Amino acid sequence: MLGATGTIGRATVRSLLARGHEMVCFVRPGARDRDASATDGRATLLAGAVVRVGDVTDPASLARDGFRGERFDAVVSCMASRTGVPRDARAIDYQAHVNVLDVARNAGVTQFVLLSAICVQKPLLAFQKAKLAFEARLIAAGLTYSIVRPTAFFKSLSGQVERVRQGRPYLVFGDGRLTACKPISDDDLGAYLAGCLDDESRWNLVLPIGGPGPAITPIEQAEHLFALLGRKPKFRHVPVALLDIIIGGLDVAKRIVPSLADKAELARIGRYYATESMLVLDPATGRYDADATPSTGSETLFDYYAELIRGDVVAERGDHAVF
Repeated sequence: MLGATGTIGRATVRSLLARGHEMVCFVRPGARDRDASATDGRATLLAGAVVRVGDVTDPASLARDGFRGERFDAVVSCMASRTGVPRDARAIDYQAHVNVLDVARNAGVTQFVLLSAICVQKPLLAFQKAKLAFEARLIAAGLTYSIVRPTAFFKSLSGQVERVRQGRPYLVFGDGRLTACKPISDDDLGAYLAGCLDDESRWNLVLPIGGPGPAITPIEQAEHLFALLGRKPKFRHVPVALLDIIIGGLDVAKRIVPSLADKAELARIGRYYATESMLVLDPATGRYDADATPSTGSETLFDYYAELIRGDVVAERGDHAVF
């Protein structure tokens, strides 16, 4: 198991263990619970699994510290670059996965479950192209594979809960109806990923998947959030053109200050998510199709918002936060 300490990775570990699988989680040095030492934190997060530490970017470490000359049936990867900038995307989304694939075949692995992303359907960004490149390598490798492309995650859509709670307006791009998605919870996605090991109907396929219910737009997300808080909806509309101005400025500035290249890419990532739906893309029409986007699970985004407001859960948003 790779990417086991992230929120989706942890949910997948729980589901795999509940199904009776014996697991080895290969984690980076220092991966830990926020309030514990590295060693204790890993034990807390991944209780029930064997935890091994090493460098996924180093094939020798993968073989020596991860696989250790043992035979394994399958690899499940929830690993992804933290930022999505070109350097990280090449290193993690592509090359680290290639390293794992090569070492895994030598360890007798015959099955590979990969967490990818639905946005690779329209690859305009470095991390999308890196993910697609590895998907192609995996498909050609001769293993039984399942490539899972989920829609939006709850944590990615929770950044404005505290902002609204504080009485500030909800930020939307354009009219708030430019995009739509079928959000999926960590636990529902983890269960779906775990099921790929045994469900033959998911083998050797690319699998787009969303959560339960109809697709929802940002304006609908906001309206439900205000309703849960008992507040009158209040919005601030941000023109997409503003993002274009920011990206253009950073593209010019990076010629003088190369370190700004990453900021320009992050701005492009923000613009992508502000203007592209996380739904199945119809290649014939070029339009996103909510009806063609499969659903799974039982947890809804609005249930999650209610839990956040009550304080039952804490959103772990990490490096991919936009707001």
